[in-house]
Amino acid sequence: MKQKWFVWLTRYWFLFPIAGFVLLTAGVLFGFGERSYIAVHDNMDLFLAQYQMLKNTGTFWKHGVDVPFLGGVSRDLLPSELSLYSLLYMIFPTYTAYVLGLLGKIGLGIFSFRLLAKELVGERYLLYRPVIYMVGFAYGIIYFFPAFGFAFASIPLCLFLLVRIYRQPGPWWYLALFAYPLVSYFSYHGIFILGYLVIAIVWLSIRDKKFSKSLACALVVLAAGYVVCEYRLFGQMLLGDEVTIRSTIVNPSLTLPEIGREIVTVWKDGIFHAEDVHRKVVMPVCAVYFVIVNLSYLRKKQGGKICRDPFNLLMVFILFNCLIYGLYDFEPLRTLVETILPPLQGWQFNRTIFFNPFLWDLALLLILIRLYDRGILLLWGANLIVCGAALAVILAPTRYNDLYTTCHHRLYEYNHGTEVDEFDYEQFYAVRLFDRIKEEIGYEGEWSAAYGMHPAVLEYNDISTLDGYLGFYAQQYKEDFRKIIAPALARVEASRIYYDDWGARAYLYSGTDESVVSSAKTVYATDDTLYMNPEAFRRLGGTYLFSRIRFSNAEEAELELLGEYTAEDGSLTIYVYVCR
Repeated sequence: MKQKWFVWLTRYWFLFPIAGFVLLTAGVLFGFGERSYIAVHDNMDLFLAQYQMLKNTGTFWKHGVDVPFLGGVSRDLLPSELSLYSLLYMIFPTYTAYVLGLLGKIGLGIFSFRLLAKELVGERYLLYRPVIYMVGFAYGIIYFFPAFGFAFASIPLCLFLLVRIYRQPGPWWYLALFAYPLVSYFSYHGIFILGYLVIAIVWLSIRDKKFSKSLACALVVLAAGYVVCEYRLFGQMLLGDEVTIRSTIVNPSLTLPEIGREIVTVWKDGIFHAEDVHRKVVMPVCAVYFVIVNLSYLRKKQGGKICRDPFNLLMVFILFNCLIYGLYDFEPLRTLVETILPPLQGWQFNRTIFFNPFLWDLALLLILIRLYDRGILLLWGANLIVCGAALAVILAPTRYNDLYTTCHHRLYEYNHGTEVDEFDYEQFYAVRLFDRIKEEIGYEGEWSAAYGMHPAVLEYNDISTLDGYLGFYAQQYKEDFRKIIAPALARVEASRIYYDDWGARAYLYSGTDESVVSSAKTVYATDDTLYMNPEAFRRLGGTYLFSRIRFSNAEEAELELLGEYTAEDGSLTIYVYVCR
């Protein structure tokens, strides 16, 4: 009996770290609930508020309607309802949906890696199963951009479907590929997957000396899937005639030495929307293996294998994506792309870098499989390596590591008897406070704006905003909103450049500080003067201004203070003004 348990443990040991981490994550984030500390940047200040806004207005499935932020923008500019991630927010409360999304991403990463690896290694799958699951786990727990976590985690799934279609095409595989965009995202991954697929079709057709009809059909099917699942996006991009802020976005134009440094940095550190922490374990292992395997080829006078080794090809692919990332900031190349494809003006074609976390982990899996083939000692060495790779991700205090941040801040509170100077989820959105404010001022949907906090806080609380954060909206509205903040932009050059050259964050700006928008409990502002054009504010329909700062020039700004409201725990104070 003991021997059977030992055999079972050695065969399925990988289930314990996977299950343990999932249970820990669920236990912490559901246990603390909305008192957990969730990443704000491009998360709570953006997508979570948008999903809540769709829920508040009942517009997930509606057409021809506007949503109440940025003065009213088309619902088509927000995430598609034909997405499994969006489905979570339709069914569950926003915080619950967010945590389920984090957990679902892990499962999707493991499932996708398992399918792909099993397809590639064939009959030896059972031997390699522990490292296959653990690499999938290490990939699934990477703290990707949360709203697109499914899109990142499912990349191996797409590759599996394409490999299966190439080897053994069938109607069910094409149907699965058509449905794949439900877990993907066109602008981040889809357009590049289609581009890589075109290259693969050309290369395989030359290699096999016959046209790859199966993959050509796959190209059409996958493209159709994206069009169906993201029909709103395609309608806006291809059929809409409205000039958007994409036409005036000014991208950096770097010198060649600066581009070179950027390429090295992103190769070494990755990109902040997909912090895979590969530098700590995966990269050193790959670097050592790269030297060993290629020196071995040279020593054996097998130079041809260097060019054919899949590991080396993965390294080239990674470097290629880094080069594209850097060259995006080379203005002549960017201008050429935008001239050839005008709809892509302002679009970041350097997002090929988002494939690198998958490529690094796929390269790691290839190394571990080869170690498994060399005996029991190297087999357990491979197990230690992949556990180290997963542990490096778990313990990294990266931007979107909500588990680490929540545990760290709650442990700090326990040890010091005081909370950190950051808002947790509940304090950030302060739903009870804003419910009280809306009731006391008799709020009935009037257009408003935020100062000293993200407009997303108002959006989440069903308050219509003239300000907001969106990467694709009308250029005319950007110009109209600019008239409101012109006095502040005239005083702070950095803010003027930030707004005029980008403009996705249409916020009220300070006239002295580069930013007064804070997700901390303390507002760090050097001036309590509001620099705003009240006439332009009224012209756009503005009525209320919700501020974390009490203005010293309220009368001059034609504002009347209606009241000062403080959250029950004292973490947030809001001053409500009405523009007369």
